[in-house]
Amino acid sequence: MKKYYLCILLLAFVHGYGQKDKKTVLKKLDSKSETYASIAQQIFDYAEMGYIEHQSVALLQNTLEKEDFRIQKGVAEIPTAFIAEYGSGYPVIAVLGEYDALPGLSQKRVPKKESAGEAAGHACGHHLFGTASAASAIAIKDWLKANKSSGTIRFYGCPAEEGGSGKVYLVRAGLFNDVDVALHWHPASVNAANAGAALANKSAKFRFYGISAHAAGAPERGRSALDGVEAMNMMVNMMREHIPQDARIHYVITDGGKAPNVVPNFAEVYYYARHGERKVVIDIFDRMVKAAKGAAMGTGTTMKYEMIGGTHELLPNLTLQKLVHNNLSQVGGFRYTPEESAFANKISISLGQKTLDTKFVEQVAPYSPIGKAYGSTDVGDVSFTVPTVGFAAATWVPGTPAHSWQAVAAGGTSIGNKGMMIAAKTLTLTAIDLFSNHKLVQKAKKEFLEKRGANFVYQAMLGDRPPALDYRK
Repeated sequence: MKKYYLCILLLAFVHGYGQKDKKTVLKKLDSKSETYASIAQQIFDYAEMGYIEHQSVALLQNTLEKEDFRIQKGVAEIPTAFIAEYGSGYPVIAVLGEYDALPGLSQKRVPKKESAGEAAGHACGHHLFGTASAASAIAIKDWLKANKSSGTIRFYGCPAEEGGSGKVYLVRAGLFNDVDVALHWHPASVNAANAGAALANKSAKFRFYGISAHAAGAPERGRSALDGVEAMNMMVNMMREHIPQDARIHYVITDGGKAPNVVPNFAEVYYYARHGERKVVIDIFDRMVKAAKGAAMGTGTTMKYEMIGGTHELLPNLTLQKLVHNNLSQVGGFRYTPEESAFANKISISLGQKTLDTKFVEQVAPYSPIGKAYGSTDVGDVSFTVPTVGFAAATWVPGTPAHSWQAVAAGGTSIGNKGMMIAAKTLTLTAIDLFSNHKLVQKAKKEFLEKRGANFVYQAMLGDRPPALDYRK
């Protein structure tokens, strides 16, 4: 009987210590919130696009190196990809971080559309993403060190998520093969940890080559590369009627010639194809290639295409998702200050909203095991390699869409900084749970293997091409 009560007391002590220890970790994160806000806002100002995030990467690497992380630079043949690691042994927990900005979305930290004078802007909040993940990795390191626990925490510096498929190259290089669980998050307009979903994606630049001539003086001597692009666009647009209704195709003409009176000998169009199943995406993309070949034949031009990106859909893991939801709920949301409320109301008005509903900024949205896919992410490839889980934190004003000037503006303020720290805390608590309870890791792995299928063989959607380091140039 004495042994029984001794065990109960011991369990109570351990449980109480664990709770107290978590609180200590969260308090330390709070004490460093200004430091992390400064880092995030510096990356905001750098606003570097995919594969050219050199200053952003240097800042994150220096931050982690000062915290005793071992740094591997330039992994997977990408100068701005890196791994920062602390500890050793099982389990290996990965925290993903991003830091690339989007072209053409420069915006000042004001609640009205006003360019900051630069080409790029953090319209998807990756300055917050990378910083929160680094902050979490450091907090987890401190916990491992204080508790003398075995286990490995890794921060993955992931460049060019926006169309460059950076993580795909890391997966293809085998850099996640020994990881047990991967954690990530994303800026959003609400706090939510529902089951994630994402569309598979293939993208390519189609380049047409023609013959220059004077458009008025000798038009018969010319063969317009732009005609090739326009003919392809027309055929692909007609094709939309004959693809699954939940598929998506987008394009932009990146080079259409230089002068109206010169028949262009070169033109380029950049295409995306998306769907919730990668096999459908592959079929759609193959049909797009046929359209491009037909366009070249019909216009007397030649065509070459370059695969730029390709990502898998997201494979959810409900074992991990429930854990993350519980931890996000424990962390909770935050309230706007009067100044933040005034800023948020102006942003809300610019979005055409009659009222500003901050319910899921101050709280966490109810849990749902079903996710709806709208965009794509290279996290999808990670999720088919290792059990992966993510969530959203409210760094933007409610109702704000990603890739908008409103997202850039809020991400450059204390609203973005506060949401970032919600994310850092949630990632930290989740990793501590996984390091403390290996059964959770094993359960997540079992679900992962069942959902992925016994005969699954990973193949990158972008093939064996080298990293598209110049895709933003």
